[in-house]
Amino acid sequence: MNPLALMTKSDIVFVGIAIMLLPWLYIAFWGDGNSGELARIQVGKQTPVLISLQTAQRYTFAGPLGNSIIEVKDGRIRFISSPCKGKQCIHSGWLSKNGDFAACLPNLMSITVSGHHPRFDSINF
Repeated sequence: MNPLALMTKSDIVFVGIAIMLLPWLYIAFWGDGNSGELARIQVGKQTPVLISLQTAQRYTFAGPLGNSIIEVKDGRIRFISSPCKGKQCIHSGWLSKNGDFAACLPNLMSITVSGHHPRFDSINF
């Protein structure tokens, strides 16, 4: 059976408009306009540290396993060294978008990028 045979003309118009809106929705909610300005570094139960992503610098944070080194450059941030075994935090790469997150769970450390406008995702709706 042909699926178009079950649709009325108004259904076809509605589906057409929805399909045309998809690129705009993608750009508006997941596009490049969601750059982060700050990074929030959390180490264990210590007070979080806020770091500007506009100043290139390296930071060293001491966790339970040892030191983790964070690099900030060109509005981005990343782990460049960590004492954990799997190095998943380092493999996360550069974080730059509002809502980006990386963690070194064995060393009890996390990085969260934040900006002026929250980025839409499946967690905050």
